[in-house]
Amino acid sequence: MSRTPKGEPGLGLRDMRAAGAAAVALIWRSAPGGVAAFLIMTLAGAAAPIVTAWLTKLVIDRLTTPHGEVGGLALGLVAAGLVAAGLPGMVQYLRAQMGRSAGLTATEGLFQAAERQVGLRNFEDPGFQDRLRLAQDSITRIAEIVDGIGSGLGGILSLVGFIGSLLVLSPAMTAMVLAAAVPALVAEILLSRRRAAMEWSIEQYYRREFFYGQLLTGTAPATEIRLFGIGAFLRARMMAERRSVNAATQRMDLRELRTQGGLTVLSAAVAGAGLWWAITAARHGRLSIGDVSMFLAAVLGVQAALSTLTTAIAGGQARLLSFTHYLAVVRAEPDLPSAIEGDAPPLRDAIELRDVWFRYSDDHPWVLRGVDLTIPRGHAVALVGLNGAGKSTLVKLLCRMYDPTRGQIRWDGVDLRDIPPALLRERISAVFQDHMNYDMTAGENISLGDLGAIGDQRRLTAAAVRAGIHDKLTGLPRGYDTPLTRMFVMGDDKDDPVTGVVLSGGQWQRLALARAFVREGRDLMILDEPSSGLDPEAEHEIHTRMREHREGRTSLLISHRLSAVRDADHIAVLKEGRIIEQGTHDSLLETGGSYAGLFRLQASGYQEVP
Repeated sequence: MSRTPKGEPGLGLRDMRAAGAAAVALIWRSAPGGVAAFLIMTLAGAAAPIVTAWLTKLVIDRLTTPHGEVGGLALGLVAAGLVAAGLPGMVQYLRAQMGRSAGLTATEGLFQAAERQVGLRNFEDPGFQDRLRLAQDSITRIAEIVDGIGSGLGGILSLVGFIGSLLVLSPAMTAMVLAAAVPALVAEILLSRRRAAMEWSIEQYYRREFFYGQLLTGTAPATEIRLFGIGAFLRARMMAERRSVNAATQRMDLRELRTQGGLTVLSAAVAGAGLWWAITAARHGRLSIGDVSMFLAAVLGVQAALSTLTTAIAGGQARLLSFTHYLAVVRAEPDLPSAIEGDAPPLRDAIELRDVWFRYSDDHPWVLRGVDLTIPRGHAVALVGLNGAGKSTLVKLLCRMYDPTRGQIRWDGVDLRDIPPALLRERISAVFQDHMNYDMTAGENISLGDLGAIGDQRRLTAAAVRAGIHDKLTGLPRGYDTPLTRMFVMGDDKDDPVTGVVLSGGQWQRLALARAFVREGRDLMILDEPSSGLDPEAEHEIHTRMREHREGRTSLLISHRLSAVRDADHIAVLKEGRIIEQGTHDSLLETGGSYAGLFRLQASGYQEVP
């Protein structure tokens, strides 16, 4: 999905109907019985004031008539009052229940849509991130759409009932009341569009404010922020974003205040004129006292119904504009084409990169420039190079987080584009340079590498032993069940919270290795700087274990420390997106090229100076 410009979002009538139909269909799927009961009760609630007004008129007229009987009418009036008093609570409960059901359905649909994105391109697009956040916000407002529909239907019913009552008494006053409502309807619709546009335009400020807030309250950045004394600087940045939001919302609030203030004065003037006419007509005998009561109730009822209907239409438009962000995400096409048919059989021959070029967009420079590389089955291939050479990008292409801009990557001769991504990734295990630290238990952190290992202590222990983290985990307060976070309390018992533990960087790296090792039987193991956070002794131990694990397996090893790759079967040197040298460690040293220079430069740091 391309980035949507920060302009005012608008919906045509057809788009509005389509968005409304989609919202109603979602809510109906989640709670069909609740929606039906909600609408029935809403309509009953709208009819109650009309019935009450007519019964009141009849009671007053009977009371002003000698020997008028009001017993049955009074009972009806009481019953109507009870219905009018009891319905709002029931409607509120049904609305909340629908909100919960629809929220579950919508949330699952949203995150299923996010999972359908094959690669990373959309998640690295700020425009998509803005839509994703607004889509999550819109989920909390989905039930309001049905509430708006109910209010709209109720407003229409009340309007028709009270207009009919007014027409009986005075067609001219009816026309005046309706004419006064047209400006209110138009103004509310325009205001709702402006507010939706404002919310879209300030989303970027909210996201940046959230970013600074996370920095100021997070555990990971706390030490550096305090050491460098940058808390006040970051807080100032955060408050600047908040002031930008406040300025935009204040301008919108003032516009609404001026508009709605004028409309309120207009409504009051119409009601006052109607009241003057009714009193004058009653004094001249053209209206009874009951008619005056009915007229006042009808005028106020028409104005209230028009206000409800106007708010429902304007609010519905705003909610539908918000809901379009949800629809945009759930209907977004995957960022990469995904083969439906096909297979990813076990690797028999090799993985081949053929003339692979890649850049993140047409505006970005080339990251890879004509890369040719073969990773034979059962061999360990190392990729080395300076920062920015394109090593991690090549890993993303192998995992098909992106497709090459030009060229092909083949799995036993089959283009990766022709293999379903899930099946391809099932064949790969990896430790990434920027590995994740999950705020979960130690055992869960490992088993996320293969969900089949959840609860399988034998597999978890074997992976942890291989990564050299088993002894550390068994020494934790609850062993593998110890939470590795202090961000929140795990478990439901607040009186007996499970205290979390925070690991060091090197321990987290070992845990990431264990997560890769538990993913047994994969055809390709990718190790992207797997020991960058370890001390020399731990690094030597880990590389010894990894050599044992890699033996006879297909692997791609990326490391800045050339001593870690010297035993690879094949080494490729990447520079400015091109492979400039290939060979074994010994052959590359004999050649005396870039690899030899880098290796001797690193080795010189460990040599004793005479």
